[in-house]
Amino acid sequence: MKYDHAVFRSMSAPALDAALQDARRRTRALFDALAAAGYADAAQVPRLAVLNPPLWELGHVAWFAEWFVLRAARGTQAIDADGPSLLAHGDGWFDSNAVAHDARWALGLPAPDAILAYGREVLERIRARLARTPDDDAALYPYRLVLAHEDMHGEALLYTMQTLGVAAPFAFPAEAPAAGEIAFAGGDFLRGGEQSRGFVFDNERPAAPCRVAPFTIDAGLVTNADYLGFVRAGGYGQPRYWSEAGRAWLAQTGRAAPRYWRQEAGGSWRELRFGHDAALAPSAPVRHVSLHEAQAYCSWAGRRLPLEEEWEFAACAGDPDFCWGQLWEWTASPFLPYPGFSADRYREYSAPWFGTHQTLRGASFATPPRLRSAHFRNFYTPERDDIFAGFRTCAVD
Repeated sequence: MKYDHAVFRSMSAPALDAALQDARRRTRALFDALAAAGYADAAQVPRLAVLNPPLWELGHVAWFAEWFVLRAARGTQAIDADGPSLLAHGDGWFDSNAVAHDARWALGLPAPDAILAYGREVLERIRARLARTPDDDAALYPYRLVLAHEDMHGEALLYTMQTLGVAAPFAFPAEAPAAGEIAFAGGDFLRGGEQSRGFVFDNERPAAPCRVAPFTIDAGLVTNADYLGFVRAGGYGQPRYWSEAGRAWLAQTGRAAPRYWRQEAGGSWRELRFGHDAALAPSAPVRHVSLHEAQAYCSWAGRRLPLEEEWEFAACAGDPDFCWGQLWEWTASPFLPYPGFSADRYREYSAPWFGTHQTLRGASFATPPRLRSAHFRNFYTPERDDIFAGFRTCAVD
């Protein structure tokens, strides 16, 4: 399954205008669903490391767009931006680099209507400026950046909805299982984002030739039925399958199955999705598993996770049997800079997370198609199981 990575990265000004409006409608729909469930009030949102108060998220995406487009920020420090925020105290409320995570529950934010009005004003001013912007990559860079940022936060709001058990306000495409393996002969390919045209994230640069040894990889993701075999074999209770960090994670969480699975008295399994309890679908990809769980399954199955360059090689090879885009996929690669890395205008996007996070590839059902790319490098800490993540395996040489 291939996606045109150029869709978001080389959008023209008119296409960007439509996409920015679409992203804001999506953000609003997600916020409204959370507000209807009582979560517009930060006091009702549990203080979890994986969550932000939805009202803070709403203000942050508008502030970020104002910062990089209307205030023409050249970086992420106060001296980098031109002029003050349209919203009094906006910098003190919504700058994620300056406002500690735990502090976001006690900021005394304005009412939702005021933050929504701020967001509308920012978007309309951006659209007016975009209409006068030359159709070249340098000029359109900040617009593409804020579109990607809002799309990512939209997916994060869906993580929040799953965590809080709130129904999603729209349907998602059905997941298509893929079976079997694909053997690749390996070789050289150009790893990283395209540099000739369009937007590139800093952690994808510089694009450079990369050599991959021959490998055999699953055509699709490990399914619920596959993973249930590991659970039924007592995999969670056998330390030999788990890394040292994985054993510590098990001791801390007490997990005996994936986060949203539960076993009924008769032995059948069910799964909770956006607050809806349903029978576990055997052919669907297993989701909401941590890196530790993915590694333990591989150890039990005599397989391994793919390196991120193997994943990218397979995704770029054009084989129609290689199915991706249903869930983010854990890889065996820690999130590290490519040789020659330099931080972009959004300095804290990648650099602070090198060495502490793990790389995931692909996309999820909740990722807008315009954001999907075979070059995109997502990254989370190994214990995260709230995200829409699964994995595929490779044969061990």
